[in-house]
Amino acid sequence: MVRMFRGEGVQKVDTKGRVSIPAHYRRVLESGDPSYSEGKAPEFVIVYGDHRRDFLECFTIDAANDVDARIAELPRGSARRRAMEKLFHGQSLPLTVDETGRIVLPAKLRQKIGIEGEAYFIAMGDTFQIWKPATFESQDSDVEALLDDLGGADIWTLLEGEEG
Repeated sequence: MVRMFRGEGVQKVDTKGRVSIPAHYRRVLESGDPSYSEGKAPEFVIVYGDHRRDFLECFTIDAANDVDARIAELPRGSARRRAMEKLFHGQSLPLTVDETGRIVLPAKLRQKIGIEGEAYFIAMGDTFQIWKPATFESQDSDVEALLDDLGGADIWTLLEGEEG
């Protein structure tokens, strides 16, 4: 059974880059790590991408394996495959949640997205993202505009097929 990440919140980040992963996110990381067992720390993959990406995207091991399989299906040497290999394999790193439920965000990643003191976590279903809180607030305008366009209509209409 695939478990989904749910929820959002701000977590404190100390000067060494240690930040707690929300407890309910840890349960999903555990269920998505085939080598996880009771008493062992779950592992996951954090994708930081290039300069155009203002956030960190975190994948369970199972979700990362799914992306790996999709990349492997692309023609070897194609521009799309090279781009995905660079962005998903080259610009990512595996992390382990420690026994207290924390990870250490490397200084390079904290600097890349400007995290100092706090990190904003938001669930995206099969992944979760880590943002600088102010950056997330400024980037969330696309969703706000879409909701404004609904004009009070039920948000569940967004699940219907696209028009046009």
